[in-house]
Amino acid sequence: MIQRRTRNRIALFGAPLAVALVLGLGALRTPVADGTLTLEASLSAKKLTVRRDGEVVKEYDVAVGRDGHPTPTGEFSIQKIVWNPAWAPPDAKWAQGKSAKGPGHPANPMKLVKIFWKEPDYYIHGTGDVESLGSAASHGCLRMDPDEAGELALMVMENAGQFRDWDWVKGILHLGEQRVVRLATPTPLTVSP
Repeated sequence: MIQRRTRNRIALFGAPLAVALVLGLGALRTPVADGTLTLEASLSAKKLTVRRDGEVVKEYDVAVGRDGHPTPTGEFSIQKIVWNPAWAPPDAKWAQGKSAKGPGHPANPMKLVKIFWKEPDYYIHGTGDVESLGSAASHGCLRMDPDEAGELALMVMENAGQFRDWDWVKGILHLGEQRVVRLATPTPLTVSP
């Protein structure tokens, strides 16, 4: 990118990429994939299915809520994603004695991304405990392999017209910061027993 200062202005050459980089937009936006994206989580099968216009696009293994901490069922909307999330222990008996962990901290149980579907307490998130996938092991959230959770979050963002790629995600991780993305177009999630 070539920059030239002219009387308190910056003239940009090589736009639109230069504009995207200067504005911090990461990758250039591309058109949203055709069709409507929907998510379906089956608690009994411990699977999350992604559909576009009714056709299965992806299916993921998930960990669901264990006895005493069930995953809520019903119809929900995904409107917020938090990349590289920090973790604060909830005011719950199981979390007593645990301390907050910053973004990217090795002991942070929220790996890579949190995809909120019932705020403030329920989300899809990456986990370091990938052995728990396919079982009832969470405190109500839907746990996923971190890379798969990232892939899912990028699909949901693209569905909302906010395309980003893995280079954008790597940039957030490199900065060590948390990044909140609010979606103008929500993605529906159905959680069934």
